[in-house]
Amino acid sequence: MSVKLNISSFPFHFPCFTSKSSLKLVGVIRMETIRKTTTVTLFLFILLFPIVFSTPNDRLIRIGLKKIKIDRNNQLAAHLDSKAGEALKASIRKYGLHGNLGEPEDIDIVALKNYLGAQYFGEIGIGTPPQNFTVIFDTGSSNLWVPSSKCYFSISCYLHSRYKSGRSRTYKANGKRADIQYGTGAISGFFSEDHVTVGDLVVKNQEFIEATREPSITFLVAKFDGILGLGFKEISVGNAVPVWYNMVKQGLVKEPVFSFWLNRNPEDDLGGELVFGGMDPTHYKGDHTYVPVTHKGYWQFDMGDFLIGDQTTGLCAGGCSAIVDSGTSLLTGPTAIIAQVNHAIGASGVVSQECKVVVSEYGATIIDMLLSKDQPMKICSQIGLCTFDGTRGVSMGIESVVNDTAGKDSGNLGDALCSVCEMAVVWAQNQLKQNQTQENIIDYFNQLCERLPSPMGESVVDCDSLASMPSVSFTIGGKIFELTPEQYVLKVGEGEVAQCISGFTALDVPPPRGPLWILGDVFMGQYHTVFDHGNVQVGFAEAT
Repeated sequence: MSVKLNISSFPFHFPCFTSKSSLKLVGVIRMETIRKTTTVTLFLFILLFPIVFSTPNDRLIRIGLKKIKIDRNNQLAAHLDSKAGEALKASIRKYGLHGNLGEPEDIDIVALKNYLGAQYFGEIGIGTPPQNFTVIFDTGSSNLWVPSSKCYFSISCYLHSRYKSGRSRTYKANGKRADIQYGTGAISGFFSEDHVTVGDLVVKNQEFIEATREPSITFLVAKFDGILGLGFKEISVGNAVPVWYNMVKQGLVKEPVFSFWLNRNPEDDLGGELVFGGMDPTHYKGDHTYVPVTHKGYWQFDMGDFLIGDQTTGLCAGGCSAIVDSGTSLLTGPTAIIAQVNHAIGASGVVSQECKVVVSEYGATIIDMLLSKDQPMKICSQIGLCTFDGTRGVSMGIESVVNDTAGKDSGNLGDALCSVCEMAVVWAQNQLKQNQTQENIIDYFNQLCERLPSPMGESVVDCDSLASMPSVSFTIGGKIFELTPEQYVLKVGEGEVAQCISGFTALDVPPPRGPLWILGDVFMGQYHTVFDHGNVQVGFAEAT
């Protein structure tokens, strides 16, 4: 089978919250037919660069990936959209990522997307004859959407390919409405059905969203048209059957498996390869380590401890959840761990005044209570910064709002102090295991306060210091997966203007869904990743 597909990837750098942070757009999709809300995070500004690949007759759909250097235009466009941060933070508070989660059926957690390194996307066709669109291949979502010819009032639609149902012999009307709300705008539209072409394969009667409004500047400057989700049907908006499901059901692939090989060599134009229907043995060496998917929706699994050098960071020693996501460039993890990483690699984060207040007022008390063998999870509630729900601390601000005795600002401050206190407990536990004195621990606390990252933002490191930085390691399936500084630091630009960005960014998800890691392209670039849909598992092996 010969398969031809235009594909591209693009590394770029853009801000959010501050001029030195990554832009995030949180999407909330509401359907008239269902009331379930899904948070979808999209980071845009990608430049198309086509490449054509053909394949031998092995029944594998091979999609070549192309890598493109950052340019100034995308950096400038990102600055124009930097106000998205406040909307994002509001959405995070609304949907409980930093507080108590609701019932499992009420909350879905979507992998955050930081397209700082490389985002992979390619060309598909919709309709008969096919109308071509550039879409992101994203394992963190499950729907297909493209702009519609009925999008009349958004300039961005006129700058992208638009689906014209009247030109397709296989179009079927559907009409269910979809509204996607982002941090800086919205995409509105409706469902339709048509054939979808991927390479030489035709997926028949595929349900997808025609976007009729794209008012945000983000979509105005983006060079891709839409998104093709590779997640599970459980997070498909409108209960639409994902393209991948139909590809398997219609017998278009050899096995219910797809795999990513990402080429992280900056000197190589070839970005890698996405293989539908199996995997290519030339893309990896050794055997894959497989772990079962624990929460269908995203490709989520259980992982063990996270190490800096050979030292545990504490929080995941008892296990953490992780999502592997092709649509995320960086590695996101709990703030308590990311601050330790930033400290170890000398990354410049954001000074947190709340953190220093907790250290000054309660640092010694926290240490004394740990030495007295008090239960770590109860310490912050015992000193009055959090309430306690039986499993973890909960912000006192929640109780204040319920009792209507405090305003919103005090509630937000309570959230911050409670979170910092819980981080300080984790830090103190690790330092006490190393037999550090109280004075040294307090000093370490203050150093970590200086290294706290921007909320879900980036941190800068010295490009000349890579040799002195420690390796970091993830424990997956009982095996250690190591990343060297050269692998987890992203270099943007060349020569004297080059900037090095830490590949780690912060995201806090409380139990029972967290603590949560999101393993994006920084990790997938070093470890060939197999998404085994048939056996509901993911596998990792050293990439070639």
